[in-house]
Amino acid sequence: MSLSAPTPVRVWTLCGRVAIVGLLIGGSARPQTPSYQFNDAHFHLTNYIQEGTRISDFLRIMGNTTGRVAIFGIPLQQQWSYRVDGENAPTYYLNTDAPLYYYSFIDAAIAMAYKSLPPNQQARLDPMITGFNPTDMYAADHIRRVLQTFPGAFSGIGEFTIHKEFVSAKVAGEVASLQDPALDRILDFAAEVGLVVLIHSDVDVPFAKEGSQPAYLAQTKEVFKRHPRTTIIWAHTGTGRVVRPIRNHAANLAEMFADPAFNHVSVDISWDEVAKYIVGSPEATRITADLIQRYPDRFLFGTDEVAPADQSKYTRVYEQYQPLWKLLDSETSRKVRLTNYERIFDAARGKVRSWEASHPASAKVP
Repeated sequence: MSLSAPTPVRVWTLCGRVAIVGLLIGGSARPQTPSYQFNDAHFHLTNYIQEGTRISDFLRIMGNTTGRVAIFGIPLQQQWSYRVDGENAPTYYLNTDAPLYYYSFIDAAIAMAYKSLPPNQQARLDPMITGFNPTDMYAADHIRRVLQTFPGAFSGIGEFTIHKEFVSAKVAGEVASLQDPALDRILDFAAEVGLVVLIHSDVDVPFAKEGSQPAYLAQTKEVFKRHPRTTIIWAHTGTGRVVRPIRNHAANLAEMFADPAFNHVSVDISWDEVAKYIVGSPEATRITADLIQRYPDRFLFGTDEVAPADQSKYTRVYEQYQPLWKLLDSETSRKVRLTNYERIFDAARGKVRSWEASHPASAKVP
């Protein structure tokens, strides 16, 4: 039995029910200060031209609304090609046909901004390393050097992208792939250190034919299975702006829930483009709430906001999810909004600090 939701919301069949799905690791978490409304597992301090919000201003935007934030830039720089755009400088990847390229300095910029804060403010942020090319076998070495150059700063890697609608085809050089040994090397190193991995990889191609098998689901599962010691957060449940949830998407993901080989994999429900599916109709919201109630430890909230100017812009995705929050019981809501984040990132902080202590930077210039 399956149900139909009004367009544009899609629904997915799961064990005779319909659901919008996510994945997360189980477990308990320390209590969060009650006054905070959410922790944010997915936030970009800078945009596609490496401009953004000053970190001190962002702490003020967080205020008493947001407890902690996984903070990172965007690993890709949009090229301004005068041949293509003339004086019209692009600020977003959809503004131009010019390519994107990897911008490794973003990690130093994030680390230096973080280090400029007093300890009580640093404690509210979990910086992430993202300025690496996932097709490069040396990417893991970049991550190692960043950790050793800025010890005490980073808790994870990402958001980095393998398959993403429109973006993947614009990146200069080789196309990222879930079957690339370079990705395996990155994930192996993350497991060694204890880094959280936030990966964006769409489950399907844009505008997929209804009823077709998701193009990248099998490859995604293979990657996750190969790295059982790596703490992975799959961004946006594998969907996106035009990579829409398809019928049976939940059933496909439910197979992962049932398999202990995927206990290390979680999802975030960040981005207004994801929220539009979940709150697009009362039916879709009820379906999602039912699934989260069944798997309350398997979701993290995130905004996916990029360099917001004020609190209203920063919290708009959280407010967009109000219909969902109202349907969850208080404990489940708290886990999704607050304590699942704490459990995952508290564990990462401890592991990464331990690894850094036992792997100090060498005085020898590489």
